[in-house]
Amino acid sequence: MKLVIQLVLWIVIIFLGYLVFNSIYEPIKFNEVKEARYAKVINNLKDIRDAELAHRTVTGKFEGDWDKLVRFLDTAQFTLTQRRDTTVMDEEYRKTYGVDRRVEIVVIDTLGYKSIKDSLFQGTDRYKTMMNVPIQGVDQKFELKAGTVSKNDTQIPVFEAKIPKAVVLYDQDKDLVNQAEEIVGVDEVPGPYISVGSMEEVKTSGNWPLKYGDAE
Repeated sequence: MKLVIQLVLWIVIIFLGYLVFNSIYEPIKFNEVKEARYAKVINNLKDIRDAELAHRTVTGKFEGDWDKLVRFLDTAQFTLTQRRDTTVMDEEYRKTYGVDRRVEIVVIDTLGYKSIKDSLFQGTDRYKTMMNVPIQGVDQKFELKAGTVSKNDTQIPVFEAKIPKAVVLYDQDKDLVNQAEEIVGVDEVPGPYISVGSMEEVKTSGNWPLKYGDAE
């Protein structure tokens, strides 16, 4: 009987030790997976932001349709310009006062054109897949919206691309995922989404901390 009791006690001790170890190890492993997946997602969001900013530069607005955005990148070009200062004769002044006078002006010369996709993506075609969430086992696109917000009676273009953390961490412990959705801190992605831009305010920055790269 004494041997049985000792055996049971050892089993209980081993089981409790396993629970303690698991309670420490699981969050550590979860954070490793979370940060690796966030980094992949944020890289795509940076590409999406670059593409949207190029679209606004050329067209004056953001694009909320993936197919249209990709078609734009396939064909659109940046205009390469050069700004220079020069002086010209003020003809109106001479006609009015009969005296020559030169005035300074700024001249913008067009030097040529460069493909936007080559400028942004260095000859790769990753812009064709940037809308796909880059996590194995996730067959989903980022949510994309574009429109305008009113500021001082002016309509200003805005866009937003985002994905729920629950999608990115779909196969992880649900309690830890819930904690990740509510977490707040300077070194964390706040809220339930990983996102760039906003449909409520004028901004093109992402909501991730500096350790994932520049959010601006």
